[in-house]
Amino acid sequence: MKLRIGTRKSTLALWQANKVSDELKSHGVETELVEIESFGDKVQDIPLDKLGDKGVFTKALDDALLAKEIDLAVHSLKDVPTVLPEGLKLAAVLERGNPADVLVRPAHPDDSENRVVATGSIRRKAFWLNRYPNDEMTGLRGNVPTRLKKVDSNDWHGAVFAAAGLERIGLGDRISEVLDWMIPAPSQGIVGIVTAAEIDFEDVISKINHPESKLCGDIERAFLNELEAGCSSPVGANARIRGDRLYFEGAVLSLDGSKRLDIEREILVKETSAQNGKEWAKLLKNEGAEELLERAHEE
Repeated sequence: MKLRIGTRKSTLALWQANKVSDELKSHGVETELVEIESFGDKVQDIPLDKLGDKGVFTKALDDALLAKEIDLAVHSLKDVPTVLPEGLKLAAVLERGNPADVLVRPAHPDDSENRVVATGSIRRKAFWLNRYPNDEMTGLRGNVPTRLKKVDSNDWHGAVFAAAGLERIGLGDRISEVLDWMIPAPSQGIVGIVTAAEIDFEDVISKINHPESKLCGDIERAFLNELEAGCSSPVGANARIRGDRLYFEGAVLSLDGSKRLDIEREILVKETSAQNGKEWAKLLKNEGAEELLERAHEE
């Protein structure tokens, strides 16, 4: 058996695809990487939230799957819409990496009182302004190395990155501060594997799936789905398992961070399913989360 693995061309995407390839090879499966350029990679001069949530980083690979040009597609799961195109499924995930957001300072930081923080994520922007309302935010696009170059060439206080992305490509030493007060994007740090709904290599895929990470990701994605929010929404969600218990925290914010709704829950793992994510989102909707997200969408 030889499986064709579809991947974006960025350094991080290739790391993730090669990781999946190595996992499959450990089970005796040959692989071939097929590099595909996504719409989100082609268009670098428009903020992510302006591109919409219709799979700007995933659609090209979805199309390749449906056309049977590849056998599986590897993604950062946080980029994958919660509703996949008909005929596709989230078949497996690898063990989750570090889900945290982190601050990266310039190589030669300028500690002026007028702080400018860069991010292309409206979630990160909302969380940052919730904590530091007087800071100035600026946009930031590009792959990880490109964004790091921009950080070092500007007089910013710093920029917000995903810890997992930096650590996976050997740039963990650039982390200046772990933002443990910022709730990650749903599924941040998880590598997802998407396939056709019907495949003849289900047994192999199941061997590389990490059940605990899959459960946490499913809960976070269900939370996001119930809120009818996309990847580019001011929504954070994080589920983690410790022993026999699952701990969840979620939040919905206004774009400027001035309003925030939070929920925290603790539950036995054996009593947990993706449905819990939907139930917890409904509780926030009862508190006004829908209005916050509608206003954010209008703005």
